[in-house]
Amino acid sequence: MTTILVTGGAGFIGSHLCDRLLAEGHRVIAVDDLHAGRIANLGEARGYGKEFTFYNMDIRNDGLRTLFERHRPEVVMHLAAQSGVRLSVEDPAFDASVNILGSLHVLECAHRTGARKVVYAASGGTLYGEPRRLPAKETAAAGSRPASPYGISKKVVEDYLRFYQRYRGLDFTALALANVYGPRQDPGGEAGVISIFSGKMLEGESPTIFGDGNQTRDYVFVDDVVHAFALAQDRGSGKLINIGTGLETSVNGLYRMLAEVTGFTGQPLYGQLPEGELRRNALDIGVAKEALAWHPWTHLEDGLKETVAFLRGI
Repeated sequence: MTTILVTGGAGFIGSHLCDRLLAEGHRVIAVDDLHAGRIANLGEARGYGKEFTFYNMDIRNDGLRTLFERHRPEVVMHLAAQSGVRLSVEDPAFDASVNILGSLHVLECAHRTGARKVVYAASGGTLYGEPRRLPAKETAAAGSRPASPYGISKKVVEDYLRFYQRYRGLDFTALALANVYGPRQDPGGEAGVISIFSGKMLEGESPTIFGDGNQTRDYVFVDDVVHAFALAQDRGSGKLINIGTGLETSVNGLYRMLAEVTGFTGQPLYGQLPEGELRRNALDIGVAKEALAWHPWTHLEDGLKETVAFLRGI
């Protein structure tokens, strides 16, 4: 039985990951300050009794070291983050405090208490800036210029991961995630356009499309993403690995698909495209297939139906 610590464990992706790891027989320690995460997301995990432990704690808190010393995790799944692009533009210092200094604290705690590996949730949606070629390959990261402080902070942590691997012996895999969607994503937040659109449509309200709606994203289902994290425990050493589908879907196209799934017949509202938003994005997943033996298996149409069913309470 492996002891695994999951930061951001009560969040959208983190809670699904806790469920998966527990089902595989691991002991899981979840840490979350509940700023974006929800206790309700941990209902299934809490059913595992003593095999699951939850701490309501900010990753910047000094008490994190004590927590690591008490449980001595072998693997750390680091998902906790300030994940709002718009918020990072408004308050770059706060973004850096959580995403850079918080991550450094996690890495130092992991190193000091003997963890063998950190699996990091990098941002394939912002890391590459406006890619010159699509789908974007990991090699583009070296000369990339992220368009937002969020993308900058997530990129900086990858350099720290390489430092800790080379000079501290702490192994890592950085998973550059595309736009993750699925059940438990907050329809009231900023990051998940699918849950936001779905929530509005189910309430009979018109969602707002920012910009002209022709901007594209690579949408990957949460179960597929969790599978990548599970595989990365023992694979992908020292690598940055894209986790997406390689397919571009426009916001307008996504709107039409969700309108069909929800039965919404209204027209969208339009707003100004915020600063830091990219025009196009999709991720090449060749390295994921080779290094992790991973590939996505959920078609967008199926994932949208499951997401909407969750929001309906079905």
